[in-house]
Amino acid sequence: MRSIWKGSIAFGLVNVPIKVYAATETHDVSLHQVHDEDKGRIRYKRVCEFGHEVEYADIQRAYDDGDKTVVLTADDFKQLPEEQSHEIEVLEFVPVEQVDPMMFEKSYYLEPDSRSPKAYVLLRETLAKTDRLAIVQFTLRQKTRLGVLRVNDDVILLQGLLWGDEVRAADFTALDASVKVSATELKMSSSLVDSMSTDFDPDRYTDEYQAELQQLIDAKLEAGDDIDTEKTFGERAEDDDEGEGGDVIDLMAALRASVDKKRSRSSSGSSSRPGGTGSRSSSGSRSSSGSAKDDDEQPAAKKPAAAKASSSSSSTTKKTPAKKTPAKKAPAKKPAAKKQAS
Repeated sequence: MRSIWKGSIAFGLVNVPIKVYAATETHDVSLHQVHDEDKGRIRYKRVCEFGHEVEYADIQRAYDDGDKTVVLTADDFKQLPEEQSHEIEVLEFVPVEQVDPMMFEKSYYLEPDSRSPKAYVLLRETLAKTDRLAIVQFTLRQKTRLGVLRVNDDVILLQGLLWGDEVRAADFTALDASVKVSATELKMSSSLVDSMSTDFDPDRYTDEYQAELQQLIDAKLEAGDDIDTEKTFGERAEDDDEGEGGDVIDLMAALRASVDKKRSRSSSGSSSRPGGTGSRSSSGSRSSSGSAKDDDEQPAAKKPAAAKASSSSSSTTKKTPAKKTPAKKAPAKKPAAKKQAS
């Protein structure tokens, strides 16, 4: 697997350097479009309404409210503080049953990225022992996101969450009607459930459509019903994300300082509950270890790679991120234009 980016989990004053990996992948057969007449690959050009083909570097994003349009430049996006965050910040811990599975989005594996995984193991064991989820806030692909940390086997899993206002209410008038279910009907239905009950095994289920599609493709290849399309594909170099992790931190000192700080805030009445509107707590003694490294979905514009300075003795040493190898461009008979990222 190739890491998406690197960063750290901010757990009080404890800093846990991590690498982030996509935990899921699609098995759908990848298809593209070709011209029926000459089998040439269909490409897309960036063309403005006035008929001009536009280079990617000359494209800006804009917001249309129906009457007016506001153009946002790369410099405008650089002013957003969350865009520069490389931390997964723990906001609070909640009981597992209080988070509705409807809110779950994509999952990511978190791998320890330090010479000592002790801080990672400490957080993992704490989550498992307390049977709670850590509500976190993080930035991925220039968007502030809400998520949870939970344990999956021996790995900490980061799972994205929908924001509260993104879950639609189920308002169906048909459910307001009074329906009577007899005891006999309920008993028969329960008996059917009992007869079909078993333990869940995901390997028992297969996507028949994709399997048959692959068989169809293989049959056409064996029959020689194919064309040479090597020049229509490009190559993308793998990132060299190997390297040494951060320094070992004094966990006991950091934990003790975190607890003392929390108690001090509680006793003085100055503590504030973290909100879900994208705000971040300002802890000057926590540091971020490592640099975020976005994957190939990032636009070509430069992103400021920033890390928070630390004044705490328990901070980890920042690590220079591995340089990204530029992607090789495959030769093409026709000029190829990439699809604009939305």
